[in-house]
Amino acid sequence: MDEEYDCIVLGTGFTECVLSGLLSVDGLKVLHMDRNNYYGGESASLNLEQLFQKFRSSGPPTNLGQSREYNVDLIPKFIMASGVLVKMLIHTDVTRYLEFKSVDGSYVVVQGKVHKVPATDTEALKSPLMGMFEKRRCKKFFTYVQEYDEKNPKTHQGYDLRSMPMKELFTKFGLEDDTVDFIGHSLALHVNDEYLAQPALPTVERIRLYVESLARYSKSPYIYPLYGLGELPQAFARLSAIYGGTYMLNKPIDEIVMEGGKVVGVKSEGEVARCKFVIGDPSYFQNKVRQHGSVVRTICFLDHPIPNTNNSESCQVIIPQKQIGRKSDIYISCISSPHNVCAKGKYIAIASTTVETNDPERELTPAFNLMGGILEKFTSLSPVYLPTDDGRNDKCFVSQSYDATSHFETTCIDILDIYKRVTGKDVDLSPPEKKE
Repeated sequence: MDEEYDCIVLGTGFTECVLSGLLSVDGLKVLHMDRNNYYGGESASLNLEQLFQKFRSSGPPTNLGQSREYNVDLIPKFIMASGVLVKMLIHTDVTRYLEFKSVDGSYVVVQGKVHKVPATDTEALKSPLMGMFEKRRCKKFFTYVQEYDEKNPKTHQGYDLRSMPMKELFTKFGLEDDTVDFIGHSLALHVNDEYLAQPALPTVERIRLYVESLARYSKSPYIYPLYGLGELPQAFARLSAIYGGTYMLNKPIDEIVMEGGKVVGVKSEGEVARCKFVIGDPSYFQNKVRQHGSVVRTICFLDHPIPNTNNSESCQVIIPQKQIGRKSDIYISCISSPHNVCAKGKYIAIASTTVETNDPERELTPAFNLMGGILEKFTSLSPVYLPTDDGRNDKCFVSQSYDATSHFETTCIDILDIYKRVTGKDVDLSPPEKKE
């Protein structure tokens, strides 16, 4: 233990494992420690025995199948097929440790009904979400977004998207409120309506990302790893180890050792490992984080696909906040046996949202109502912690808690941000050079 490292990473959550992988590839000497005896931290995937022990302190019933058939995510997230995470996976070649399968569909709830999310001008024309005239307006909007090129003013139609608020752009195309709702929340994947007052360019880019991701697999823009998300931290941990990273699980953290206001090492079981900086999840830095709300998540076991999703074996359903008189969207992600996460004939549907009342589980009622009969339910409440500073002064870099969204884009932005603060440069997301 009495060694000098460039970096010590605390916790084996998704964010921490990705960062230790990226930094090891950069040639830094990394030590990775976790007080738990398993990978994944808050973002682990559990088998049936582990899940029932965690939530019920009892064993599972026999009607669900064998424990080892299950890999249940504690924090459900899908991966955008053309998003930042896929670029990271390809750049680092972590894809060699993982297998992915596309997700069958992406749906949105409008006026109490589940609809497939239209994401292109052609789909917009077919969608029952809109009347005939609205379809034409929506087709024009999608065409504009798909043809928009920031470097080519001819595609701008005279609009400066760097200054024009998104609300104004929607108004220019004459789109109705329900259309704005599904575009903003199901395609651009905004968590609330604050984006409407902000410049339009980031939202247009988000919609383009959705459309590009959808074009890869045509069913939905999402992919998901076989055997659950717990595979992701382990794959990046493997990458780190190949490049010389050291891993220690089941290692209690006694103290983060500071000298002159800066971190110099981490003390565990009486020994100190010295380092230049530390990265960790909020649970290791209670004095450097503030709570920013909470997320409620309920894992539901079903014996049928979610109704009105075309019998999808896997899908995402978003219930935009306006549709149910809330401030935050409700997300449902559903997966089943083709992704090797549960027994055949069973489905795992996980609902999540940002907490707004004193009865968090009840806030997910609209999601439960969509699911039909539920065999088992496991609800957890997680505080969302944000770091109180950027870590540059004391060299302690703290990640953010996972939010309620059912995709990885927000988490990846946090990873890119921490990496830049630590190294002073952007993550290289270019594809690896092909060897002759």
